[in-house]
Amino acid sequence: MPLRRSGSSESTPTGLTVRAMEIGQHAIAVILTAIGVSRAAGDGVALPVAILAGLAILLWHTAGTVLPSRARSRMLPAWWLVGFAAIWVAAVAISAEFVWLAFLLWLLAGHLLPLRWGLAFSAVILVVVVVAPILHHGSTSYADVVGPFIGGVFAFGISRGYLQLLRDGAERERLVTSLQAAQREMAELQDELALAQWHSGAIAERTRISRDIHDTVAQALSSIRLLTHAGAGRTTDAESSRTFAQVEALAGDSLADVRRIVAALAPAELEDAALASALRRMLDRAHEEAGLVVELHVDDTLPLLRTEVEVALLRTAQSALSNVRLHADATRVVVTLTDDQDAVRMDISDDGAGFDVAAWERDAGAGSSSYGLRFMRTRLRELGGGLDVESTPGEGTAISAHLPIHVEEGSR
Repeated sequence: MPLRRSGSSESTPTGLTVRAMEIGQHAIAVILTAIGVSRAAGDGVALPVAILAGLAILLWHTAGTVLPSRARSRMLPAWWLVGFAAIWVAAVAISAEFVWLAFLLWLLAGHLLPLRWGLAFSAVILVVVVVAPILHHGSTSYADVVGPFIGGVFAFGISRGYLQLLRDGAERERLVTSLQAAQREMAELQDELALAQWHSGAIAERTRISRDIHDTVAQALSSIRLLTHAGAGRTTDAESSRTFAQVEALAGDSLADVRRIVAALAPAELEDAALASALRRMLDRAHEEAGLVVELHVDDTLPLLRTEVEVALLRTAQSALSNVRLHADATRVVVTLTDDQDAVRMDISDDGAGFDVAAWERDAGAGSSSYGLRFMRTRLRELGGGLDVESTPGEGTAISAHLPIHVEEGSR
């Protein structure tokens, strides 16, 4: 039957291994059956009877490669193996030379049955192999007992090792798939970071220009207006008064224009901060691709953040959302950005499966494979912040990342 495992594409290394094992299994079945038929005929069994027994064995074995695609019962492989053993026992009753096929049965037992049942089944097969020569010839030998025993252990061990090989191959493929997904997410993150940095730089530059205009040109125009107004009040010359009035009016109009420019440069952009925009795009994409219900709440008092702070928070959010999509089986995610005095806090909560935080904390330094949260915490600590994690199995997860708004040079 079946050394096949569903879900293994033949183009993958695991799929190629499975295909090679299937071919090897069929080759073993044909070779051992041919040996049994030829030796049975040489032992005095009528050739048509020996051939009929061999065909029954091969037909049943071949049927086992077709049935799995038509039936989904987990018990089918076990019952198929029992039927195969029954046909083999009937063949052994015809001639003891068919005991050669016990090797194939041991291989299949190790692959198709749980370890306990596989060992019991293999023991029954060994008993048949040892008893068959006694029933047919009235005697046996030491080699007829020890040889099959060693062969059975070898065959059963190969089959169990093959199962482990399949599991390792599937795990490798899963890791490769995860790595490819991580690379795609990293590329998307780089785009988000580039956009966030550009947006943050643009906002900072526009803010600087608006402040410089306000502090220089606007103040100078305001001073000119005041001086001309004072000068007009001290002169009695009509021509001078008219000139002062014109200068004052021109300075007032120019000052109004400058103030409109300052207002256009600063406030509108500051309301649309780079980090909030990047988080909104990220959440919208999670909603479109994974069907998550998403919410984003940004504190109105949140100041303009330094680029390294925004980048660290954006990376943390990207990694956290990736964990939610891959592991949490959640339906809702809420992200909150809060102005916490001299720090900025980002809270991300979901209603997913949750996990044992104590176990994760205990294993975090002992080669745990949960790199995502560890990398988040390390990145935030490098900037003087931290990461708090709260979760209960079955009740969702909440993480809270916090960073000082002004990062000291020495903490980078």
